[in-house]
Amino acid sequence: MARRTRTRAESDGSVAPRGTPEERALGLLAVRWRSREELRRRLVRAGFDADDVETTLAGLEASGLIEDGRFAREVVRHQTGSRLAGDRAIREALRAKGVAPDVVERAVGEAGDESERALDLAQRRAPKLASLGPEQAHRRLFGLLMRRGYPVDVAREATREALKPIIEALEDLSAD
Repeated sequence: MARRTRTRAESDGSVAPRGTPEERALGLLAVRWRSREELRRRLVRAGFDADDVETTLAGLEASGLIEDGRFAREVVRHQTGSRLAGDRAIREALRAKGVAPDVVERAVGEAGDESERALDLAQRRAPKLASLGPEQAHRRLFGLLMRRGYPVDVAREATREALKPIIEALEDLSAD
């Protein structure tokens, strides 16, 4: 049977959270990996006592269910795989989840070549912009890359490379 702990909500007379901090944490982890800090914030916000939350998190870390390095690698895998995000966006996502700076840098270091990701994303999106004028296509593609966290020089080069065949085709049509 799960041990029931006194919550902060019970102490001050407000409504107590249901279950134990461990049950709530396991429910959150069942959905996706989470950082230690992210779980701590969620449990405290739910009304659990801070000391009980720390004890619960320590137990989950000891059992291997919480590990910020693994969490950071999963975030990097998602951000570089499906989103094709730049290093800046990955860093921001990890920092927002409370991952320590050294773990963030180690994970971003494993992300691969940022220029290749930018070019891949730009080449995927460029054909959809072919109906626009060259300047508008350039602005939109460059803006997308900047929003995804790429540095200006990387975004500029990827945009130029991805739009080069489209612009050349438009110039060939106008020359005929």
